[in-house]
Amino acid sequence: VYSPVTTQGSQQTRPPQKHYGITSPISLATPKETDCVLTQRLIETLKPFGVFEEEEELQRRILILGKLNNLVKEWIREISESKNLPQSVIENVGGKIFTFGSYRLGVHTKGADIDALCVAPRHVDRSDFFTSFYDKLKLQEEVKDLRAVEEAFVPVIKLCFDGIEIDILFARLALQTIPEDLDLRDDSLLKNLDIRCIRSLNGCRVTDEILHLVPNIDNFRLTLRAIKLWAKRHNIYSNILGFLGGVSWAMLVARTCQLYPNAIASTLVHKFFLVFSKWEWPNPVLLKQPEECNLNLPVWDPRVNPSDRYHLMPIITPAYPQQNSTYNVSVSTRMVMVEEFKQGLAITDEILLSKAEWSKLFEAPNFFQKYKHYIVLLASAPTEKQRLEWVGLVESKIRILVGSLEKNEFITLAHVNPQSFPAPKDNPDKEEFRTMWVIGLVFKKTENSENLSVDLTYDIQSFTDTVYRQAINSKMFEVDMKIAAMHVKRRQLHQLLPNHVLQKKKKHSAEGVRLTALNDSSLDLSMDSDNSMSVPSPTSAMKTSPLNSSGSSQGRNSPAPAVTAASVTNTQAPEVSVPQVNSSESSGGTSSESIPQTATQPAISPPPKPTVSRVVSSTRLVNQPPRPSGNAATKIPNPIAGMKRTSSPHKEESPKKTRTEEDETSEEANCLALSGHDKTETKEQLDTETSTAQSETIQTAASLLASQKTSSTDLSDIPALPANPIPVIKNSIKLRLNR
Repeated sequence: VYSPVTTQGSQQTRPPQKHYGITSPISLATPKETDCVLTQRLIETLKPFGVFEEEEELQRRILILGKLNNLVKEWIREISESKNLPQSVIENVGGKIFTFGSYRLGVHTKGADIDALCVAPRHVDRSDFFTSFYDKLKLQEEVKDLRAVEEAFVPVIKLCFDGIEIDILFARLALQTIPEDLDLRDDSLLKNLDIRCIRSLNGCRVTDEILHLVPNIDNFRLTLRAIKLWAKRHNIYSNILGFLGGVSWAMLVARTCQLYPNAIASTLVHKFFLVFSKWEWPNPVLLKQPEECNLNLPVWDPRVNPSDRYHLMPIITPAYPQQNSTYNVSVSTRMVMVEEFKQGLAITDEILLSKAEWSKLFEAPNFFQKYKHYIVLLASAPTEKQRLEWVGLVESKIRILVGSLEKNEFITLAHVNPQSFPAPKDNPDKEEFRTMWVIGLVFKKTENSENLSVDLTYDIQSFTDTVYRQAINSKMFEVDMKIAAMHVKRRQLHQLLPNHVLQKKKKHSAEGVRLTALNDSSLDLSMDSDNSMSVPSPTSAMKTSPLNSSGSSQGRNSPAPAVTAASVTNTQAPEVSVPQVNSSESSGGTSSESIPQTATQPAISPPPKPTVSRVVSSTRLVNQPPRPSGNAATKIPNPIAGMKRTSSPHKEESPKKTRTEEDETSEEANCLALSGHDKTETKEQLDTETSTAQSETIQTAASLLASQKTSSTDLSDIPALPANPIPVIKNSIKLRLNR
């Protein structure tokens, strides 16, 4: 009963005469011989990618789900007895495990996890699920890695049952018994339910509706397997980062099947690209006309909810309460996906004309060759367990950074690669777990300006602030959890990423940028900056002043202004980490610890609500409450000053200056450095200012250290002003684009 093919009432095929969807079909054409041949070739091409599970593995899943189902029934009987229900009820009380997601749709890949829902009668509470059922699972020898996440938006028990990962949600229905043939699509089941039960039921209801709304399930499945593989290979499969998740891809494929009800997979894959490369977003994709059930649950309806009018790529779930499954999509992610749909159409046109093979559709484009400029985000934590939590939080917020980057007037596109990578350690002697993400940037072409200055400081700072604030509010923040960002040019990526990831990369000259130098001058854009920003700080609009950190005034974008009176500690600016200092904790302040060679270790300090006072000239005075507890405060901040200035296009600088100024300290560069070697300079040499800046930084660090000693004691939650304000060099990420 737990085969995805037969479970829960999905019909195998249906007569095409029935009308599916909210419009009539585009074509009722039936497959020709060539379509059948192409479909067979598609299957052969998909096999090596592991998208089909062996029969033996499928049987194993069915067996495991059967065991889990029996456990649920046994547990519900025990609970019923303990609550003194009549024997007649206990005998028929039921209880059942339903599946949803890719397994239920029949498109799961080898080794994929299973999404399951435990449905219980009204006398079984959610608290019973998280206590007695959890305890029952703990006693099963096949169960490993058992953990309960009761406070989640959709509460869940996660476990590994005989080697297969399973997530189990819980829904308590207002029924005395749970019949075996229960159809969860029945809207009346939602009456009087707790909102967590309604959310938990939603996955099954949506999956079952999708299967009932496609004309031929086998054709739908094969097409969906191909499209999911294509989306993963092209780095556009991720709901959390603003692309589409599994259920959204399933709904787009289902809509294609409705429009071409008799077509088979080779045709459907081509028509998928045809339909969605020409779709006029934000018109919604609907599989059926939304129905109102009068249960007063919020549903997607732009006529009623103003916020729904801003959704860019609405794909609406077919089960009540209807929701938009793509609310995370942004201008950039939609632009990337539409471009991919167009390329998919061009490739499938060639395949249908026998000018190309299916393998061409699944070739992974080289993300790291695609853009000239990248932002690298680094998250690090002292233990693997903390890293998992921290990475989960950071990843869930990356779309906020993408959203603010795309609002920058000089940025056309910010494309985050959904894959994360292990980051090189900045300090081989220190136990530290690091993860990084890479965001490709496209800058607007502007006429007539030879050089364009772009300041990304504020965008990055507001993002890091948000992450730290949430970590603190949710009590998950630990000392040494850090986040940092830096700008890197394409030719510098080889210092951060393993060769197999960069693939066809040409050899790199020893660009000297040591990881360290990321900032270095190598940026095309001349970055004012430091590329690596570490700790956030919510600063308000600060302007950078011309003073260079070293104090020399520099004409360029003024890079890192010196912050003068900031108490270091307090300043919250997004700090970039100053590398060399290893950590001086500043008293209250942000800590951007810059671990010396790392790429910016972000400091930990979370940014609470600082009171930042605006910068005056180049100085920024900030009084901020210290970061929470010592953890936070830590290490040297090097806040970045310069908040986002949106535009400073052509400052008077010599056009030549294309290099990045590493204003900030070259050390910073060190930040990234894997090792602290000196960096070789690239052609675009670093400005001389750097050295001054560097030394300054060092002093600052020292002073920080001192101050930290004095004040670290007061790092309590109560804001304390640091003893003596210290001038801090702020690092900002500013790029100068040379035209």
